[in-house]
Amino acid sequence: MSNGVAADEFLTIVSGLPRSGTSMMMRMLEMGGLPVLTDHIRTPDDDNPNGYYEFEAVKQTKEDDSWLEGAEGKAVKMVYRLLYDLPLNRTYRVLFMRRKLDEVLASQMVMLQRHGLVDGVREEQMAALFRAEIDGFYKWVAEQTHIQLIDVDYNRMQQDPKSEAARVNEFLGGSLNEDAMAEVVDASLYRNRK
Repeated sequence: MSNGVAADEFLTIVSGLPRSGTSMMMRMLEMGGLPVLTDHIRTPDDDNPNGYYEFEAVKQTKEDDSWLEGAEGKAVKMVYRLLYDLPLNRTYRVLFMRRKLDEVLASQMVMLQRHGLVDGVREEQMAALFRAEIDGFYKWVAEQTHIQLIDVDYNRMQQDPKSEAARVNEFLGGSLNEDAMAEVVDASLYRNRK
């Protein structure tokens, strides 16, 4: 699956719905030996005690993609909607985090409530919106020659971190420390289950 391409020839992107385990995956990659792009502007809190691993520059990719210079061989976290803005003249490998949708929604609602941001959107509405957006995204990404993508199952990662870390490592070229990656998975942070 790695197609013999070295990790320094592509940018690794961790993506997925909010609250699907993207920060955990970024930490796993970092502990596994892959440099990560993060600016530490958003600091750890009760929702993400190990940090958010965000990089503000990705939000402006459509207007300014200069942050991509020299980014090959590193990992960055991007909301899936921003992948549409990536220039076609580079190569990307995307780890798309999948988590049971009811858990994503429960975690999202807890975080919004904690910050006083619940705006009356019902979970059913949010679920329908997420499903439609993800369906559209998968149709689009299947036609992109500059992006390779694998799904990474958050729930399976909680049950069998070593096997999932091995899958991720193979997809990214096989040079990461799988044991160090697997040790990042912390069952105590697997909250908001339904």
